[in-house]
Amino acid sequence: MKRFLISFLFILFCGSVYAQFYTRVEWAGGTDPYKGDSIYYDPGYKLSWKDFKGQPDMNSVAAAITSSGFGYTMAMNSRNNKATLVIKVSCFFTTRGSWVKKGMRSDYALLHEQHHFDITYIVTCRFFQKLKNTAFTRDNYSELLDRINRAYYEELETLQNEYDGQTRNGQLKDVQLAWNKKIDGMLAALVIN
Repeated sequence: MKRFLISFLFILFCGSVYAQFYTRVEWAGGTDPYKGDSIYYDPGYKLSWKDFKGQPDMNSVAAAITSSGFGYTMAMNSRNNKATLVIKVSCFFTTRGSWVKKGMRSDYALLHEQHHFDITYIVTCRFFQKLKNTAFTRDNYSELLDRINRAYYEELETLQNEYDGQTRNGQLKDVQLAWNKKIDGMLAALVIN
């Protein structure tokens, strides 16, 4: 199962009218995937059951829940009549929002949950590439960024729902196997620059 988190942080440092406007899109995070309650996506790090620290919802039909999402911060820097919009994108898993019921820890279930985080990363990479390829201006960046963010949030929600719906939350093993291959293929095809 999944739960989505989208975070927005707008930090604007605006000065006078700028003659030149630039945009820089970067990945947020660092070399350590852990940051407080969050684990930032790192292709070399796979989730383990110790990362699921939330209190299980015993009324839920789910055996486990992965709480993951993407977000961005935005800052405007100015110097010498030039403005640079810096957008930092992150993909994260929240440990306190993610849980597993007692007796439900298996490698099979963990892979299903890992793939929820992988799907979040796939969509975050698409969001990142879209931002890099968008012609932001001083007049349109706020509206465009909001519109693009909403579109990729909807894409994430759709893909996560398809994954759980078609696999019946991982219960249909043959369908889960097909999704495992599909997700692995999507990860292998990602181009990040």
